[in-house]
Order: sequence, then structure tokens, then C-alpha cells
Amino acid sequence: MRTLIPSWSLGSPVTASEQGGDPRTLKTVTVASRVIDTVREHGGIGVTELATELDLSKSTAYIHLKTLEESGFLVQRNDRYEIAYKFFVLGEYARNKSPLYRYGKPEVDDLAEETGQYTHIVTEEAGYGINLYQVKGDTSMSDEYQSEKLQRRDHLHYTASGKAILAHLPSERVEEIIEHRGLPARTENTITDRAELFDELETTRERGYAYNDGEEIEGFRAIGAPIRSPDGHVLGSLSVSAPASHMRDERFHEQLPERVTRAANVIEVSLNMNSHS
Repeated sequence: MRTLIPSWSLGSPVTASEQGGDPRTLKTVTVASRVIDTVREHGGIGVTELATELDLSKSTAYIHLKTLEESGFLVQRNDRYEIAYKFFVLGEYARNKSPLYRYGKPEVDDLAEETGQYTHIVTEEAGYGINLYQVKGDTSMSDEYQSEKLQRRDHLHYTASGKAILAHLPSERVEEIIEHRGLPARTENTITDRAELFDELETTRERGYAYNDGEEIEGFRAIGAPIRSPDGHVLGSLSVSAPASHMRDERFHEQLPERVTRAANVIEVSLNMNSHS
């Protein structure tokens, strides 16, 4: 089957430098990425709608959509293009390659069963938090927001898992993340000041775990602990989250922090043992 390629990309590759962007990237790939993101955000999209959204001609919008369909990244249903399951296959491959997921999954399952709450493994990529694995405990509230966390990237500064990661990244990397991703507010409790965030990260390092006390969602709390490789590099974090009514007083400040940090340590030991096998 012939793959359709935008006419302005025929011949030598059109680089972003020729379009006024980064000289190391290709304009066609950048636009394709924007198309995929737009399709996902709309839950499916037609040619005319995409052309309007991205300020493209209808013919160019059609070519991009058709090329991505022929490549297996989109499927067409009733004149609308939707994300294909190929992304699921690629995502499963990437996740199963992660030692953090492989050795962390049993502990997450156990922690969710023991606490009855949502439990997560999170890693950092491109300055965002990625939920590699999530389990709903038996007493957790059914929550569409939590279910959707596996489908999106989170800012790191307003989650317990994210702050546990930031606290163990080099300060230069944290500065870079702040510069590129910002410190947007989710609630009135979200830390949006750079100096305040660095103070919070220092406290997190000293006590060994991070708190989220209504910073992502009002009335919702979480505790996160870092997971590090044998050489001390932070791979990600483990966290437990629940409504504040399920995380009160001693449970929030003593019981769950001890249990979360212990589970994170077990994962670290498993990683360490298997790195020498």
C-alpha cells in the first residue's frame, strides 16, 4: 500500500531549522505528533476539524491522517480518525522493559491490598510523571480521575510521587523541569513558588518520603517514597493516595509513611539483587 507523504516533505527532509525551529528535528514528525495529540484530545477527529485545529489546509490534514492510518497509528471509523491499539502494544512493550515495573508490581499489589487504597508506581520522563502501574484497593472510592491517570502525564510538583522523585534528582535537572514545565496551580495548596518548592524537596529528602496534602485535588492526600537504583539514581517512586477522611492523623503522619517507605525499600532490594544476577 502506498504511503501518502505531504508534498512539502518530498525530496530532502524538511528540518525544523528551515521552518524556524530546532535544527535537529523534522517538521513532518513534529506535525505528525501534533496530529496524534489532537486526535487523542478530541477522542477522534475528522479532516475538516483537524485542519481548523492545527491551521492546516484540508488536503494537508487529510494526508497526515491517512499516512498515520496506513502506518497503523490511527484507525478510521465513520469518517473520523481515532487512536489505534498499536499505541497500546508499544506502551506495553515499553512498560514491560522497565525493571521498575517488573520488580515493583508485586509490592504495589500487596500495598493496595493491605491499605485498601490506590497505589501507584510513577517514573519521570521529559519532566512529567508517568504512571507505570496503578492498583485500586478494595476500600478505594471509584474515581474517574484516578482511572484517567494512566492516560496522561502529570506535573511532578503537586503529587507525592512527583515530589519524591524531584527530591532525589540533581538540582540542575529540577531547575530544567521548572523552566520547561512550570509550576502550575491545581488547588490553593499547590506549591507554585520555586524557593518554596526547593525547601519542600529538602524536607522530603531528610524524612525519606513526600506528602501531597490537597495539592492536586482538594480533600485528597497521598504519600510517596523514592525508588533508587543500586548506584543511587532515582528510577521513580511508590505512592498511596486516598481521600483525607481515610488518611487522618497518625495514619497519615506515621503508619502509612512507614509502610510506603518499607515497600519502596523492598523494590530497591529486588532491583539490587537482580542487577547482580
